[in-house]
Amino acid sequence: MKKSTEAAKAGTARKRPGWDEYFMAIADVVATRSNCCRRHVAAVIVKDGRIISTGYNGTPRGVKNCDEGGCPRCASDVPSGENLRECICCHGEENAIVQAAYHGISVKDSTIYSTYSPCLLCTKMIINAGIKEVVYRRKYHMDSVAGELMASVGIKVRQIE
Repeated sequence: MKKSTEAAKAGTARKRPGWDEYFMAIADVVATRSNCCRRHVAAVIVKDGRIISTGYNGTPRGVKNCDEGGCPRCASDVPSGENLRECICCHGEENAIVQAAYHGISVKDSTIYSTYSPCLLCTKMIINAGIKEVVYRRKYHMDSVAGELMASVGIKVRQIE
């Protein structure tokens, strides 16, 4: 008898995570790679039940990491939400989409799991990339227009715990 069968019979079987929980947990791990001084955000793009790309926020490829002083705005004491035009960091959703493109992988008709709801810029990229569903954990406080825009083009948006 297999060990897992023995555990199940003994009533000690572990609870297997659902797909949303599984992919969001992976996004949480991807966020640990972020080099941003302010917030760690990540995204995982899934198509047909398979991960096709991941991305986390931080400075562009080849630029000194944010946590090493690469982004003057993030290293400053500017309050959250201010001077965002001066931030040189890329967002997790942006990096996941660009990483797929870099490797020639289509994200059309996929689902993106993100640790935060997308900002307006990432929303526009999600729309143009053909992503059909956005699943997120925490709401990004900056942008209600993003949600309205996704709804207007039929992108399914869900928040999960």
